[in-house]
Amino acid sequence: MKLRVALAQINPTLGDLAGNADLIARYVGAAQAEGAALVVFPEMVLTGYPVEDLALRPSFRSASIAAIEVLAKRLKAEGNGEVTAIVGYLDQITDAPNRQGQPVGAPQNAVAIIHNGEIKARYVKQHLPNYGVFDEFRNFVPGTDTLLVRVGGIDVGIAICEDLWQDGGLIDALAARMPGLVVVPNGSPFERNKDDVRLALVKKRAIEFNAPLAYVNMTGGQDDLVFDGDTIVVSADGSVIARAPQFADELIVLDIAAAGGTGKPDLVISESANSPVNSVAPVITPRLSDEAEIWKALVCGLRDYVYKNKFRSVALGLSGGIDSALVAAIAVDAIGAKCVNGVALPSKYSSAHSIADAQSFADNTGIHFRIVPIEPMVDAYLNSLTLKGLAEENLQARVRGTALMGISNQEGHLILATGNKSELAVGYSTLYGDAVGGYAPIKDIYKTDVWALAKWRNAKAVADGEVPPIPENSISKEPSAELRPDQKDSDSLPDYELLDQILWRYVDEDQGIASIIAAGFDAATVARVIGMVDTAEYKRRQYPPGVKVSARAFGKDRRLPITSRWREGSPS
Repeated sequence: MKLRVALAQINPTLGDLAGNADLIARYVGAAQAEGAALVVFPEMVLTGYPVEDLALRPSFRSASIAAIEVLAKRLKAEGNGEVTAIVGYLDQITDAPNRQGQPVGAPQNAVAIIHNGEIKARYVKQHLPNYGVFDEFRNFVPGTDTLLVRVGGIDVGIAICEDLWQDGGLIDALAARMPGLVVVPNGSPFERNKDDVRLALVKKRAIEFNAPLAYVNMTGGQDDLVFDGDTIVVSADGSVIARAPQFADELIVLDIAAAGGTGKPDLVISESANSPVNSVAPVITPRLSDEAEIWKALVCGLRDYVYKNKFRSVALGLSGGIDSALVAAIAVDAIGAKCVNGVALPSKYSSAHSIADAQSFADNTGIHFRIVPIEPMVDAYLNSLTLKGLAEENLQARVRGTALMGISNQEGHLILATGNKSELAVGYSTLYGDAVGGYAPIKDIYKTDVWALAKWRNAKAVADGEVPPIPENSISKEPSAELRPDQKDSDSLPDYELLDQILWRYVDEDQGIASIIAAGFDAATVARVIGMVDTAEYKRRQYPPGVKVSARAFGKDRRLPITSRWREGSPS
C-alpha cells in the first residue's frame, strides 16, 4: 500500500501561538491540496521550542491547550479537515497533584492527532533528555503509552525526538506493535556533523521497526540554538527515500510504500486512502559542505534573533580585523547590507591599515560606515583617573563599548559582539568593552575556524561572480587588539593553531591535563592554557548569547561554578 505523506519542515516563533497556528494552518492547507492523507509537523511547533520554564507557567499551558483545540476546529472550517495532522504542542496532566520531584503542573511534551475538526488522540514524549542544552526533566512529565493510528489502512506509530535516540523502552514496545510507518516529530538543534549522526540513527530504527520512518525537524533560530531541518525519510531496509535541504522551510510530499495494518491500532482514521492520480517524485537534497553548513547556521541564528526580537538593524565595532569582518559578513548575509552599521573606533594605537581595511569592507558590501575616534574620550577618563598598563588598555576597550551602546540606545541597533570561542575560552576580552552587545554570532567558532570561514565566504563570492566581502588584508595580517604599541595576540597567547587544539580537547572533549599532555602537547603550555580557561568563567557568564554550532558550546552546554578552588591537574 502507499500513503501520501506531507512533512512540514517549518520555523515557528516561540510563544507566538497565533502566528504559529496561522503557519500550521497554511501548511495543512498546502498538504491537503497536494492530496496528502497525513501531514506531520515538528515537535512543539504550536508553542515553539524549547519553551524552558514557560512550561511551568499555568497561563502558558492553558493557552497552548486552548490553541490546539481552536486549531483543530479551524482546519475543518477552512476546508482542510480531511487530512490527518500531527501537531506538536504543550499539554499537561489534568488535576495532577504537585509533588516533590515533579515539574509543577505536570506539563507534557505532546502531539495532537487532528482529523475532521477534532483532536482524536495524543501521544506524549517518553524519553526526556537531560544533557547538553536540554533540561526536559525539569520541564516535563514523561508519557508512558505507545500510540498506533490507522490512516489510509496503514498503522502509523509515533515517537518524539529523544524517544528515537534511546534503545529499548519505547523502541521495543512500538516495534512489537508492528507499525506500517513510524513518524517522528523533532526539535533537534544543529551541531556540526550532526546530520550524519541523524541519518545513521534513522536508518537503524527503520530496520528495527521493519517499517519506513519519517523524521521531521523544524528550522530557524531560538536564542543560541539553530534548527536546521534535515528532514529524512527512509524505507524499511534503511534506504534513503527523501531528504530535505538544511536551513530552508519546505513542505515535503511523497508517496510512502508501507505494509497495511496488521495489529490493533488505538485509533482508526481511515481504512483506505484515496489514491491520487499523479505521482510524486521524492527529492534527496545533497548535503552541504562543512563550511557551508556552519555559515548557514550562523546566518540563520542571527537573522532569527534579529527578526524574532523585532530589531530592525545591527551595529558593530568594525576594526579591520578578521573577527569583526566575519561577523559583519554574516550580518550582511542575514539581514542585508542596508541594515548593518559598521563603526570604526580608532585610538592612538590603531594602525592606518585598520581604518583602511574597515573602509574596504564597507566598500565591498555597501554597509553603513562611520569613524568615531575614541582618543578624546580616553583622554577625558585619564585626566580624572590614574590608569596605566592593563588598566589603560581595558579603558580603551570599555570606551569603545560605551560608544557602541550609546549608538545602540540612540539609533535602536542591536550591537553584535565580535569575540570568538578561542578568546572567550581564555578570557582574552574586556568585560564591558569588546564583550558588550546583545548577540555574539561567532562565540562558538574557534579562531582557526574564523579564518577558514572567511576564506570560504570569499571563495563563494568569487564563484558566484560577486565581490569578496572580506578584505584580504583582514585575513592575512597578524591579529592584534591594538591597545598598546605594536601589540599582537601572540604576545599573550600561544599560536592559535596550537591553542585551538588544546582548547578543543579541554572544552569540547572534557579531557584532563594528563590526557592532553599524553597526546603530545607541551606540559607548561597546557597548564597555562587550562589555567586561563578556568579563571575566565566569570567573564563567560556575562557574555551575550550566540549561535551554538559545536557539541559543547559555552553556556547551557557547559555549566561550571565561578567560585571554585579546584584546578585541573592539582592534587585532590
